[in-house]
Amino acid sequence: MEDEEGEEYLFKVVIIGDSAVGKSNLLSRYARNEFNINSKATIGVEFQTQSMEIDGKEVKAQIWDTAGQERFRAVTSAYYRGAVGALVVYDISRRSTFDSVARWLDELKTHSETTVARMLVGNKSDLENIRDVSVEEGKSLAEAEGLFFIETSALDSTNVKKAFEIVIREIYNNISRKVLNSDSYKAELSVNRVSLVSNGADGAKQANSRYSCCS
Repeated sequence: MEDEEGEEYLFKVVIIGDSAVGKSNLLSRYARNEFNINSKATIGVEFQTQSMEIDGKEVKAQIWDTAGQERFRAVTSAYYRGAVGALVVYDISRRSTFDSVARWLDELKTHSETTVARMLVGNKSDLENIRDVSVEEGKSLAEAEGLFFIETSALDSTNVKKAFEIVIREIYNNISRKVLNSDSYKAELSVNRVSLVSNGADGAKQANSRYSCCS
């Protein structure tokens, strides 16, 4: 990389899963340390940008929260494009949401164009008294599908930050390995809206132009 000290990474991450599994609250807990007990179903897609430092470099993740309802699926599928990370979320107290994971993984595979760092997230671990999916079942599915696995609670913050940071670090590791060995991969990243943006005067402008979604 040229001017390695001035390099900044910008990654697109999507949160997917059935409606009411807690995707929006996971994002709001991570991004703003907020939890809304009365949060309503997401309409379409919302996103937040978060930064963390890895190996002395600023890494930004633009995290997209997608609607889980069936009637929005045709719209939101376009937002998978360019995603290099995904949290696939289910509710540990509702087995039907766990049974839907395979469908969400298929949809992710269909609509993404590059390697995606994937994590299976069993949310609402605070509902242990009405658990319907065991930790062992979650781990087994994740192992079978080659996913990271973690249980979280957006309500009490358990493992929320850890879940996002594992995915972001894995994206960084995947891309760093490829960038070190391939100039052509930099071009692929640009096409897929995963930007390596130099911190020059027009750095912010470059970042924004890469995320003109669904044009």
